[in-house]
Amino acid sequence: MTAATTHNNEDQLPASDLPADAPPIPDDAVMVTVKLLRYNPEQDDEPHWESYRIPTLPSDRVLNLLHYIKWYVDGTLTFRRSCAHGVCGSDAMRINGVNRLACKVLMKDMLTKDGETTLTIEPIKGLPLEKDLVVDMDPFFEAYRAVQPYLKTTGNEPTRERIQSVAERERFDDTTKCILCAACTTSCPVYWSDGNYFGPAAIVNAHRFIFDSRDEAAEERLDILNDVDGVWRCRTTFNCTDACPRGIQVTKAIQEVKRALMFRRR
Repeated sequence: MTAATTHNNEDQLPASDLPADAPPIPDDAVMVTVKLLRYNPEQDDEPHWESYRIPTLPSDRVLNLLHYIKWYVDGTLTFRRSCAHGVCGSDAMRINGVNRLACKVLMKDMLTKDGETTLTIEPIKGLPLEKDLVVDMDPFFEAYRAVQPYLKTTGNEPTRERIQSVAERERFDDTTKCILCAACTTSCPVYWSDGNYFGPAAIVNAHRFIFDSRDEAAEERLDILNDVDGVWRCRTTFNCTDACPRGIQVTKAIQEVKRALMFRRR
């Protein structure tokens, strides 16, 4: 389905051609083409592209455009989103070939000077496609759970909080920022070719506890990652670092885990 709407008086479509319940188009709106990879397992043998011509403002996020299409043009469009503030990580997708969070990408950064902006939006790669922009996250979370991403200690529970110095906290502070959006893992060419690889996100969350001075299971996690599908599969392409919406130095964290394995020390 293609929706065509305009906002200037010279080329205004008849009201009958506009979504009946669509909000008024602001005077400073511009028209963009949103090209979506669509897939309905009940109807389609394989994914296909559909284009939508819709209005947008420079202050809009890509998520706003997806909402416009779903609410006013084609209610069958399926995608994940929740907080819309870059915290939940639900709306990771490929936007113009790059893994991004739809709620964080401003249209002012995507509009072209010639006025013929086209956004290409497709699901993140490497995970089973369920419908439209929705993928099966189970393999991702299985790898995450496998690295035991939680504090492990052996007995002698303290009667107060476990104290850390500022330096001890800084050692792993960067990797505490992960929101499990899978943008890093699904930008990794190794993960695309071999879904058995733990992937950057799992290793980042292992790093967060391996280097935590309060944790007592670093050696156990290092053993888990010292595997044919573990940390050594990383090829240092930096795709994961570029994709992370939280600015985590993912590739650096992976290399630190490699060094910890090589020297078996924190």
